[in-house]
Amino acid sequence: MDNEYFEPVIETDDEEEGHDRGDQERREDEGVLIDEETGTEPEQGTGGTAEERVATLEQELAAARADFYNYRQRVTREKQEARRRTEEDVITALLPVLDNLDRALMVPEDGSAKDVLVGVRMVQRQFLSALEELGITVIPTEGQKFDPNLHEAAGTAPVDTPEQDGTVVAEQLRGYRAKEGRVLRAARVTVGKTA
Repeated sequence: MDNEYFEPVIETDDEEEGHDRGDQERREDEGVLIDEETGTEPEQGTGGTAEERVATLEQELAAARADFYNYRQRVTREKQEARRRTEEDVITALLPVLDNLDRALMVPEDGSAKDVLVGVRMVQRQFLSALEELGITVIPTEGQKFDPNLHEAAGTAPVDTPEQDGTVVAEQLRGYRAKEGRVLRAARVTVGKTA
């Protein structure tokens, strides 16, 4: 059957290029990855079968998990070692205080209470000095304005002047803070109050 309207299609070089561009655009629209450097699709079959790629990824994931587990174990050991060294440093700083306390207790029983008191005061000064070397300081109390961040009010006591109202009049338990200012133990105090 003759069709007078049928015309054969002859593609020219320009048309072939347009046809190729259309194919490339369609491939990009269909979600096929295009290599940015070469502008072509990656070769099929690189990296093996899907099962081989999954197995490789699983091995890499297992290796990463093992590395992370080892990292966590190492950090834990380092923290424990640092804590142990700190504890040993504190104990080493306090051992001479204990030695002097032992010496103070060696006072003969027939000695005076004054000798014992002098020895204990020496030990107290040495202990406070050891704490200062570790960065621990005593929180000031008597005559200071009551500060709830540093002081714990154990009670009140009557005072005569309004200037003494809200000030610390007695210390019941000494307070301490670390060198960065963090309170280790608040000072327990009696606060003045006007009637």
